[in-house]
Amino acid sequence: MKRAIFKKFILIISLALFLSSSIFGVTISKIILDNRCKDLLYALKVADLSLDYNGDLNKQLNALKQIKNGNTSRFTIINMDGTVLADSEVSNPVIMENHIHREEIQEALKNGAGFSRRYSDTLNLSMLYVAYLSNNDNYILRIAEPFSGLEQYLGLLLPALVISIGITLLISSILANSFARSIAKPLREIAEEMTKLKDDKPEFHFNHYEFEEMNVIADTTMQMLHAVKESMNQIEFEKMIRQEFFSNASHELKTPITSISGYVELLENDMVTDEKLKKDFLSRIKKETTNMTNLINDILMISRLETKEVTVSMHDVRICPLLSDVCSTLNPLATECQVTLETNCKPLTIYANEGQIRELLNNLINNAIKYNKPGGKVFVTITSEGNDFIIIVEDTGVGIPEEAQARIFERFYRVDRGRSKKMGGTGLGLSIVKHVVNYYNGSIQLESQVMKGTKFTIRLPKKQGY
Repeated sequence: MKRAIFKKFILIISLALFLSSSIFGVTISKIILDNRCKDLLYALKVADLSLDYNGDLNKQLNALKQIKNGNTSRFTIINMDGTVLADSEVSNPVIMENHIHREEIQEALKNGAGFSRRYSDTLNLSMLYVAYLSNNDNYILRIAEPFSGLEQYLGLLLPALVISIGITLLISSILANSFARSIAKPLREIAEEMTKLKDDKPEFHFNHYEFEEMNVIADTTMQMLHAVKESMNQIEFEKMIRQEFFSNASHELKTPITSISGYVELLENDMVTDEKLKKDFLSRIKKETTNMTNLINDILMISRLETKEVTVSMHDVRICPLLSDVCSTLNPLATECQVTLETNCKPLTIYANEGQIRELLNNLINNAIKYNKPGGKVFVTITSEGNDFIIIVEDTGVGIPEEAQARIFERFYRVDRGRSKKMGGTGLGLSIVKHVVNYYNGSIQLESQVMKGTKFTIRLPKKQGY
């Protein structure tokens, strides 16, 4: 790029020099022509004052020629009808053709003075003709001399012109090289910074450049690099989460499968003869199978909520009948745990998938019952505020330690692993709740104190398109 900028810069400078030289040449040529015409016209005016038109005109013209410019100038006196009366180069002007149609003569008759340039085939020279209308009598005076314009000064001007162009190109080359470096250097530095992306923890630094456009590129590149860095970090984080998820899922499934395999092996080999013990083994197999089914269903639900690839049925859901149905299902668990379940629901409708809202309510209330204390209470309040649909599930249970509150929505995370296993949880309940809330662009707030209780406040839009 540096070489391309340099070449284009020099090309532009060369073109500018060519154009300026051409304009200079044309201008100087015109100035030389105008000045020469003025000089010759002045000579004609002087001659007009010195000539005796009643005397020998040819003799007088020869004398003028010697005084004016030696053998290079030619004087002619012409009558008003174009007849040549005398010529410094012709002894017998009678033989000369009529000059009335000559350009300089016509202009002199019209304006008092005129000039023209013509190539003389006889002399093989470019000639300048200047004509002047006499003030004394009805005569036209004309002077002619060789005139090559700028060419006669090229010997003087050309060396100076070549030197000036050479110096200009030299200076331009230095400036072009400096300019190309000033453009290429920032881009090279930006490119070098971008290569840091391959580092584990890249740190980007850009200088402040002379050209504001380069600073804009640097700032934009910095923003892009930070965005790429954040995306890479996010990808790494998601990769880690997925690896942890599969590891945890494998572990969660391995335990019940191992138990089932052991019970089945004992039963197959007739190592258990007691019918009561056989029934106990079958009951445990059934329980472990149910736990695996619940775990797989929870994993599938989280997957569907994360990808949003599966189209779900959305319609207006009456929340109070749904809450009543969920509480009826959980009442036996509440009785077993000696927990009182209380609800306060306004007759509201939300546009959503009924199954997803059921899972949300079921997991929140289920946890509130399981992690409560004997004689404890669970309060479920459903109301609205503006355009938001609000679900509050509050309990008087064991609470969540402050250091664990930031992680409770992670998959398979358990505050008390022993109690969770005992209560038959999959460790995915609150993760499902979080995913459902995110699916509906809602928010969830947690308040909890150890041995005092926990409160979840969820806000969902009442109705919107998904």
